[in-house]
Amino acid sequence: MSAAAGATERPNGGAGAIADYFKFAERGTDLWTEVRGGLTTFMVMVYIVFVNASILSTGFGLDATGATAISAATALIAGIMTIAMGVVGNYPFALAAGLGINAIVAFSLTGRGLTPAGAMGVIVLEGLAVTVLVLIGFREAVMNAIPLSLKRAIGAGIGLFILFIGFFNGGLIVSTGATPYGPTSGPALAPALPTEPGQFVFLIGLLLTAILWARRIKAALVISILATTVIALLAGVASVPSGLTLVPDFRTLGAFDLTNVFSLGVLTALLIIFSIMLIDFFDTMGTITGVAAEAGLAREDGSVPDAGRVLLVDSLGAVAGGLGGVSSNTTYIESAAGVAEGARTGFASVVTGVLFLLAIFLAPLAGIIPGQATAPALVLVGFLMFTQVKDIKVSDFEDGFPALLTIILMPLTYEISPAIGAGFISWVVIKLVRGKLGEIHPLMWIVSIAFLVYWLQSLIEPYLPA
Repeated sequence: MSAAAGATERPNGGAGAIADYFKFAERGTDLWTEVRGGLTTFMVMVYIVFVNASILSTGFGLDATGATAISAATALIAGIMTIAMGVVGNYPFALAAGLGINAIVAFSLTGRGLTPAGAMGVIVLEGLAVTVLVLIGFREAVMNAIPLSLKRAIGAGIGLFILFIGFFNGGLIVSTGATPYGPTSGPALAPALPTEPGQFVFLIGLLLTAILWARRIKAALVISILATTVIALLAGVASVPSGLTLVPDFRTLGAFDLTNVFSLGVLTALLIIFSIMLIDFFDTMGTITGVAAEAGLAREDGSVPDAGRVLLVDSLGAVAGGLGGVSSNTTYIESAAGVAEGARTGFASVVTGVLFLLAIFLAPLAGIIPGQATAPALVLVGFLMFTQVKDIKVSDFEDGFPALLTIILMPLTYEISPAIGAGFISWVVIKLVRGKLGEIHPLMWIVSIAFLVYWLQSLIEPYLPA
């Protein structure tokens, strides 16, 4: 990209000490490119400030003021941890409260009888457990043990996942509420013909995004998001808030209880912590592997240099999210949007983090950007990540079938971890039945067994002593 040319003209990226610290020249980038990338990532992620508050406040039965407090704390923790990722990890990865885990916290854990503080205590405990695994090198060792074909499949699968989210947010894919069996049997998802203003806004935005990208316009994603937001305002799909919340409410900070989960029984508590830890562990691993490959920062074998520092910040993000009362903070796949705009260093994350901190005070203003405006960017980013599939030997059953399961199950299940588990287990089984035990890394056995325990937990729990 043009950023590389700029780096050639300015050996330090034109930003002095900042360029030296974040290695602009080494990664072929410059200050403006990183700022643009950080802004793009923020714009496609800022929705979490409001979505997380909605999910948690609903599950916890909080009023509007409680939701506002969660929103402020969500932006605060996301800002701090994203800046930490940039400064410590030096990768263009942003962190925020993880979707999926926050729903588990809000509904599943409280449904088991835990208090909201007890549910956050589970997040703190699983975050501490993952941190220990990082410090002893286990988490990075698992990343390095994964076959290259599966690493590429994870990246391609995340691409399809992001693309699916884009079409869903744009309103062209809808949930039917059907189930595979019963009187309303059928597919759970269906295409939706455009009839609503929001759908047309998305289609116009998608067309604009494709044109800007095809013409190789700098800041194509930022321009498309801003332009589509204006169109959404004119169409009545988005609106300007009447006021700004200038005094943030941080009452959720410190609202956690480490002992509440053990009231369910020690073994049950450990299984709950293990299950959430497994989701956190592999969602992040998949995101880091896929986005780093898309940025051209991964090695030839798919491993990520200095991944230990990235994983450490991410694991501490889980702890911070629990301590802040906003659920586990994890590395976001939307970071790929900033990468698509040229972000290659942690300075982009610093920019994203600062914007999250500003969002604490300007949350209503940031909320102007509707999902229909960011959805086109997600579709394009999904396509860019999916292109990693070209490097997978799909005609080789040993690599192709596990890769297919990994790729297709991400959008179909709307989760990353189960898809990774299916790929791992099928890869190990195929190698086993073909007599290639020597090709199976010991850690692949451990991880595959862990996924089996995760999937069978509903069968195991009834037999656990109280």
